[in-house]
Amino acid sequence: MILKAFKEKSNKKYLNKLLSERQVNVTDKKISSLGIVININEIQDFERFNVLAESIKVRPNKLKIIAFSESKKDDLNSWDNCYYPKDFGWKGDIKNIELQSFLNTKFDVLVNYYEKEVLELKLITALSKSELKIGISKSDERLNDLIIKTNLKEFDVFKKELFKYLTILNKI
Repeated sequence: MILKAFKEKSNKKYLNKLLSERQVNVTDKKISSLGIVININEIQDFERFNVLAESIKVRPNKLKIIAFSESKKDDLNSWDNCYYPKDFGWKGDIKNIELQSFLNTKFDVLVNYYEKEVLELKLITALSKSELKIGISKSDERLNDLIIKTNLKEFDVFKKELFKYLTILNKI
């Protein structure tokens, strides 16, 4: 229990270091790849993200959706890419090769569709090499370049606002 608290403190310190050193460099390059991070404990319908990608003209092979769960359950086995707290080590070390591959992919846009404050989700967002990070999380504004303030249940509003801002930024 004590080691878990030290590990969490180590990861928080690493996260703050990452966010303080972050350089924002958004260009007007059109979107061709999209990464999406969700908390599977908050949302189960991931098919809507395929529709979202299709509406902004991202091909299915350029779309990557990953999910995070705070507990390992048997019913989550149907989900292909689900990650757990055990996939994270000390000082933001990633123990899962597939998760590390996702983080190393340079997406044009990363959508962080989660509300709950989970350190591991914040680490995924901060470690991602995406050019533009968009989210609905309201707590730490350093994580995302664009924050669309909606609830998880208001996906259609999020989709409409995302489309509007991507058009303004000349991304689509």
